[in-house]
Amino acid sequence: MGVTVDVHQVYKYPFEQVVASFLRKYPNPMDKNVISVRTVEERRDVSTGVVYRKRIAICRNVVPEILRKVSILKVPDIQLEEESWLNPQERNMAIQSHCLTWTQYASMKEESVFRESVENPNWTEFIQRGRISITGAGFLNCILETFAGTFLRQGAQKVATSLCPCQQWRVP
Repeated sequence: MGVTVDVHQVYKYPFEQVVASFLRKYPNPMDKNVISVRTVEERRDVSTGVVYRKRIAICRNVVPEILRKVSILKVPDIQLEEESWLNPQERNMAIQSHCLTWTQYASMKEESVFRESVENPNWTEFIQRGRISITGAGFLNCILETFAGTFLRQGAQKVATSLCPCQQWRVP
């Protein structure tokens, strides 16, 4: 089965400003679920100028306490891996992320793009598709997918209805 969420948002700010804000957005006091983010690899392709980054985010386990009675769900933190490819010349950044925790029971993947808006080159489009599929938790599959779907939709709605990320994500 699985749950999929799609987001499309236009920010009325230039690409460079929005991407810089995104890369600095966590941790912050507005989202207590993200504990830390560390860059584990960063390199620039000298021929293309593309910057590749791999980051690991440590997030609080948001699974409800009642479901954490099941031993596989009883972990304090969840690790996510994010890879990004920033192409400053083409003014786009592709992002892929997935969950490193519970890989034998679930798969969580997100693919996102920031790009210069076709409407206005001083605006930035954000497009994201996220998918969660629970496969190895037996009778809990359906319950966990329902919870995960609700959590994904709330996060997507927060992005879609938010103020400019530049205001939320600490732009100097």
